[in-house]
Amino acid sequence: MIRHIYISFFFVLFSFSVAAAEVELNENHPQEYVVVKGDTLWDISGKFLKHPWDWPEIWYVNPQIENPHLIYPGDLLWLDDCDGKPCLKLKRGTRNGKLSPEMREIEFEEAITTIPLSAIGPFLSRPRVVGAEVLDSAPYIVAGSEERLISGAGDQVYARGVDAQDGRHYNVFREGSVYQDPETAEVLGFEAIYLADAWIKKMGDPATVDLHTTNREVMIGDRLLEIDGTNFDLNFIPRQPTHEVKGVILSVFDGVSQVGQYQVVVLNQGAREGLEVGHVVSIWQTGDTVRDLVLSGVEKEDYFNLKNRDTKHEKVTLPDERAGIAMVFKTYLKVSYALVMKATKAIHIGDKISDIE
Repeated sequence: MIRHIYISFFFVLFSFSVAAAEVELNENHPQEYVVVKGDTLWDISGKFLKHPWDWPEIWYVNPQIENPHLIYPGDLLWLDDCDGKPCLKLKRGTRNGKLSPEMREIEFEEAITTIPLSAIGPFLSRPRVVGAEVLDSAPYIVAGSEERLISGAGDQVYARGVDAQDGRHYNVFREGSVYQDPETAEVLGFEAIYLADAWIKKMGDPATVDLHTTNREVMIGDRLLEIDGTNFDLNFIPRQPTHEVKGVILSVFDGVSQVGQYQVVVLNQGAREGLEVGHVVSIWQTGDTVRDLVLSGVEKEDYFNLKNRDTKHEKVTLPDERAGIAMVFKTYLKVSYALVMKATKAIHIGDKISDIE
């Protein structure tokens, strides 16, 4: 009997170790953690796990808790054992609230987001990827008031192509970078650079437009696009793609040549290729192509005597090096926006992405 108990206990320990090998816990993980304001799901996952994208593997969904996937400041998370596997459980904490003696209205803090909202907020509603046909058919600024070529907030401009059925509130955009696949040369879309908010003051051809909250000057030829009213779920779950991912970084915002943590990049993979919000991908620094100084005869030329051989200009491509991790937070048909969560090497436009290995 004692032997059977010993074997069973050994089996439980073995099962837990196998699960832990599949889902690696952080070496210095806490046993429990109280969520505080400013936390993100990625940060919390990193406290318990070596790889934050393994969160779905350990998250225990308690059906007795309303919205069990949402985590709020004040909630208690603790590491437990679920059938021999490590799991994280949740206990609702006391959330900051306010009771009104008259209406008894309670205001709670919002659930934590998966990644920093400050880093991705501007990309959720304004920067857009559009097709050439969208820009070509969009209403456009035809003139400024008082013969101005450049207009700003508080100015009045005139636009053609405005349809009264589309409403009166628009964003003004200018065509930016062309997103083109580096291998197939397919045009994947155009960056639409946000310039201003615009209100139609008077319909007509041209329509009279008032400009509000300009980020840049508005010029003749700039386009009016309808407000993107899409509701974005900021509580998505970081996870690995279930299919092979093979792509490149097409562009980076903020006009920098090297990409670091919490910078937004554009990938040449979108919903068409199966990318979804929450997918985590590896970034690989593309290996340089260098001249083989030995084989080309530059080094020890007398020994190799390769001065007149074909190998004089021999080159070799160095292997790609893992450079970081990025998480997709917004997808279009052919491209996606991703936030760099970790950068171990300098990341550049043209570097490769793949599924997590």
